[in-house]
Amino acid sequence: MTVMTDSYAAPATPAPSPAPTAIGGSTAEAGDFLALLKPRVMFLVVFTALVGMVVVDSAVHPVVAFAALVAIAVGAGASGALNMWWDADIDAVMTRTAKRPIPAGRVGGGEALAFGVTLSIGSVLTLGLVANWFAAGFLAFTIFFYAVVYSMWLKRATPQNIVIGGAAGAFPPMVADAAVTGSLGIETLVLFSIIFLWTPPHFWALALVKSGDYARAGVPMLPNVAGPDETRRQIWLYTLAFVPATLAPIPLGFGGLAYTVIGGATAVAMLGLTWRVYRVREGEAAAKAAQRLFGFTILHLFILFAVLLAEHGLGLYSAVPALVIPGLS
Repeated sequence: MTVMTDSYAAPATPAPSPAPTAIGGSTAEAGDFLALLKPRVMFLVVFTALVGMVVVDSAVHPVVAFAALVAIAVGAGASGALNMWWDADIDAVMTRTAKRPIPAGRVGGGEALAFGVTLSIGSVLTLGLVANWFAAGFLAFTIFFYAVVYSMWLKRATPQNIVIGGAAGAFPPMVADAAVTGSLGIETLVLFSIIFLWTPPHFWALALVKSGDYARAGVPMLPNVAGPDETRRQIWLYTLAFVPATLAPIPLGFGGLAYTVIGGATAVAMLGLTWRVYRVREGEAAAKAAQRLFGFTILHLFILFAVLLAEHGLGLYSAVPALVIPGLS
């Protein structure tokens, strides 16, 4: 879907930041290791995984479900630590990441690698023991996909990095489904598609504003490779695919009346904000439009999953009346 140009020449990749040299061991504090886990990303992973569990109506014991969620969360944190270990060189030259523990010199690269590998192994083994080995294998694949396929390969190789790599962030509901049912259902496949198609508009809106940061780091984000106008076109096209995906739970029967109303309203808002990004291309107004879209995409995804959680987890599901969706009752 992307039209590429030859005008982009990635600068030389900066040298990795030196590890801390304090005598007597690491200078890191507990908060630095917590930061390696990317807590905000972990929260999103746990949240979407929890929704994946509740929409499949599993009869799994709550203790098993909780332990599975913890294992999935730790696996997500392990992925974040491995990503920060590998990306320490580019993090050091990007404004928004320069204060992370490794480029700031508070955690050594070897420490971060050992931390990430240990958590990866522990999370996979835990999920296998408390749930099943299909889910554990899926979690292991998710960690590998993010840490190796995305971080080590795609991120620096192609402007489609976040499109393909976005699958890693979309897997948690499916891993959770596998943990509580031992299989995969249509519900979590739909949740996967929602997150997967949400990722490009979300990150490319940010990239329109932070393109200089990515260029300095040698990361071939779409605005630097294909230009801002093509990026806006791609955001619009992916939004046109994303919006129907957000409405798919309704005809499939696991999005109730509240989801129909709220999902429809947020879909309209998403289309409006994306259209403004597409149309407004110059000056401060263009930057503000991209920033608004970036902020709204976070809220949009949270709202959709929160409504599903309320409908299925809190017993608030109400079927869509047949006259709203013919054939549904």
